Amino acid sequence: MVITIVGLGPGDPDSVPAAAIHVVATAKRVVTLDRDLAQDLVRAIDRTPRRVDVMADLTEGDVVVADDVTAYRLAVAHPLAATVPGRSILRARAIGAAVAELTEVGAHLRRECPWDREQTAATIVPHTVEEAFEVAEAVATGDVARQADEIGDLLFQSVFLAQLLEETGDGDLSAIAADHSRKLISRHPHVYGQEVAETAGGVRDLWERHKREARGGGIFHELPPGLPALAYATKAQRRAASVGFEFVAADGALAKLDEEVLELHSDPGIDELGDVLFACVAVARSLKVDPEIAVRAAAQRFRVRIERAEALAGAEGQRFDALAPDLQLAWYERAKDTLIGDEGASA
Repeated sequence: MVITIVGLGPGDPDSVPAAAIHVVATAKRVVTLDRDLAQDLVRAIDRTPRRVDVMADLTEGDVVVADDVTAYRLAVAHPLAATVPGRSILRARAIGAAVAELTEVGAHLRRECPWDREQTAATIVPHTVEEAFEVAEAVATGDVARQADEIGDLLFQSVFLAQLLEETGDGDLSAIAADHSRKLISRHPHVYGQEVAETAGGVRDLWERHKREARGGGIFHELPPGLPALAYATKAQRRAASVGFEFVAADGALAKLDEEVLELHSDPGIDELGDVLFACVAVARSLKVDPEIAVRAAAQRFRVRIERAEALAGAEGQRFDALAPDLQLAWYERAKDTLIGDEGASA
């Protein structure tokens, strides 16, 4: 069955595309699944769509109308349907409409909410950092529903910070997004130009080289000192790798880690411990693992195991926090054994 899904624009009747009006005008039957389709949109297309409950109620040749966001969701759910405009353009329009709605929410909160009115970039940034870490935690746990929610929180942080720039005349989200698109294109000459990079490592090297050429400075140009330690170490190693200084294979990075651990045994202290942790970052990079995500996942596993150990001890009438360390460790090992199936592997 061939049906056509037509995007009517962001929802404003003044923005209904001419192509949509033409398709609707020539359609045998126009339908909508949207019970709340705005009447001004109905007037703009000059047809009254028949309301249906589910796509299964459609017949051959039906034209389904909806705002761009709803139309794109329908298109994703029904990959064989034709769309007006084409799917890639409909996707772009749907994203634009949804982000524009989010910016309107941000602007409204800025005007009407006492807390939002008081905020500055300096007071918002700590929340931005927190949201970024919450995204990382959601990724580490593999909870995709939470990932989407946390990404939304982080997106709004960017929208709000852009709103603050717009208020001072120093930028806006549209200009920021357009500038960033141009920057990404310029930094991917292997995709948009004639340069060649056949591996992920080669892409990173090109990226770092082009940033150095564009901004000037040495190998560690614009390395933000305020980054969290793992992120700072990772970025520093990437900058060094861009000029060839890195362990390409995991065995080289692991050998360096073994060396640093031996030195820590010989001289326990902050410097040698730092070297061990820094070497761990190099191992993570050689394994193509984000060390931040790996450590967060390990910390979460540790928390779950301790909580299970406490529960197991409690079931035997023992208070975990009152036990001697060796008994706590014994319960911890038992907890690990009971969780192996849940975690997929022991550690």
